[in-house]
Amino acid sequence: MRIALFQPDIAGNVGAILRISACFGVPCDIIEPCGFAFSDRALKRAGMDYAAKAILARHADWSEFRGSIAPSRLVLMTTKASVSLTSFEFRPDDVLLMGSESQGVPAEIHQLVDARVYIPMRPEFRSLNIAVSTGIALAEALRQTNQFPGEDA
Repeated sequence: MRIALFQPDIAGNVGAILRISACFGVPCDIIEPCGFAFSDRALKRAGMDYAAKAILARHADWSEFRGSIAPSRLVLMTTKASVSLTSFEFRPDDVLLMGSESQGVPAEIHQLVDARVYIPMRPEFRSLNIAVSTGIALAEALRQTNQFPGEDA
């Protein structure tokens, strides 16, 4: 299981996601460019000392990222999906792709992923914060695949 962030905009969200990554022992891929100056200082402020313990890979662009994760299945978390988180069947080597906070992912990437999944919520709301969404999606994926750290499989 991996988390991938497509061109993230907000250092605080990346820091929070790196904290999630570290706590659950799940690697995190960042697909650049980022919408902020990517620095240890900015991430440390947002992710505290947890960010330094995350397994992090930075990729210059989509092509570099995509080549590095093959043959894993790419699961895009998006409000534009028709399959809900609660009905999707995760696999142990899935990569959970999260779009940028301001724009999501481009239409062409929607076509390149293996699955598109949404988190069910009340219809009058548009979306959740990306770090919250990442935590919810990852928890469900780890639960389904018996990969929560500290638990017997």
